[in-house]
Amino acid sequence: MAVTLTVKAAERVGKFLAQRGKGAGLRLGVRTSGCSGMAYVLEFVDDMQAEDVCFDSHGVTVIVDPKSLAFLDGTELDFVREGLNEGFKFNNPNVKNTCGCGESFNV
Repeated sequence: MAVTLTVKAAERVGKFLAQRGKGAGLRLGVRTSGCSGMAYVLEFVDDMQAEDVCFDSHGVTVIVDPKSLAFLDGTELDFVREGLNEGFKFNNPNVKNTCGCGESFNV
């Protein structure tokens, strides 16, 4: 079981953490939302919880709660630029369907 970052995503997260001046890593999770049922959650973590599962990816600590790990196992987070837009992109092999707007998914 693993959740990873691409080199580009790790560099971007590292910059954000450096700008904040603190942080243990990046939390990836899921929450119930949207037309398809689930949405991704990204947040910086200052203090980890005892039950958190941690992965090191290109020097960045990726933190996932146990409930979200079932939906995120095997996921790779990338940072992409498409034209004038840039942002994080989840490459999740567990996704069966996504909604038309791309905000939510189901497994």
